[in-house]
Amino acid sequence: MTDSTPARHRVESFNLDHRAVAAPYIRLADRKALKSGGVVSKYDLRFTQPNAGHLDSAATHSVEHLFAELSRAHSDRVIDFSPMGCRTGFYLALDGEPEEAEVFELVERTLRDILDAREVPAANEVQCGWAEHHSLQGAKSAVRPFLDGRAEWGVVMAPAGDDA
Repeated sequence: MTDSTPARHRVESFNLDHRAVAAPYIRLADRKALKSGGVVSKYDLRFTQPNAGHLDSAATHSVEHLFAELSRAHSDRVIDFSPMGCRTGFYLALDGEPEEAEVFELVERTLRDILDAREVPAANEVQCGWAEHHSLQGAKSAVRPFLDGRAEWGVVMAPAGDDA
């Protein structure tokens, strides 16, 4: 007889039941105490419902550039902003242990900046490894529904019996 319980993994997101979440949301995925004494908080910004949709590759690339650049105008806590390999969202790494309201405000302000952007920063051959693989309009189209779901960002798990 085999055990149907999935193995536990060292990567936090591999232990998340992706069938039970309800995108869009922002979730504290991990918090690491550093040997130097600092703390890094990693957030899961889930734009699309796992296994039901994904972000366009060029749009994902452009959101990454835009958010990475524009978020730093709103917070000195930003360490990194990177796409998930499954293209259903992004990871945001922040210095310290910010309150949820601070994280939500940073994300909201940055997404509004993206909607107002006129170009993708560093989308050229000198500063980007795939410079022609960008879509400003795609980035705006990806950001808009996530921002429209702002009231639900704190709700990670779908209600019991909901197929999300």
